[in-house]
Amino acid sequence: MASPRLDEDLAREAWAALFELIQERMRNFPALAAEFELSPVQVHMLRSLGNGPQPMSMIASYLGCDASNVTGLVDRLEGRGLVERRSADHDRRVKLLWLTEAGAEVSRRLIERLAEPPAAISALCAADLRSLRDVMRRAVEKLKAQRAAADNTQAAPLVKGGKEGPPGT
Repeated sequence: MASPRLDEDLAREAWAALFELIQERMRNFPALAAEFELSPVQVHMLRSLGNGPQPMSMIASYLGCDASNVTGLVDRLEGRGLVERRSADHDRRVKLLWLTEAGAEVSRRLIERLAEPPAAISALCAADLRSLRDVMRRAVEKLKAQRAAADNTQAAPLVKGGKEGPPGT
């Protein structure tokens, strides 16, 4: 069994290598966005909306900005016919962002381009690519589980004594 320190060192080395690849890819991100006549932030919005309609407040949180900033971004995307605002059924004050048919097509093409591997990855042999794919899939599954656990923790109300549980317990 490896020591916790060795595991931590290996995790740091793996993350450092992955981060270097990501940084290299992100240098080209503005040019990729420009191919679609979008800003990098608009690309992130369309990619996020590819998962389904979302409240403007959720997009603002995802982008790490104030909701008022999202309004201008949405205005421009709406002007191009890529997104539309709709009131939420449960609360008419909540504005949901939806991809239009044209927006869904642009989003699909963007995701296709984003999925193109950098040359450094494509140059790996098939065995390495399979190993990398499998490791990354396991990491993504762990990320999803961590997100779900965090969502459950945030959703569970606190009651007397600081214990989690349904209201009134």
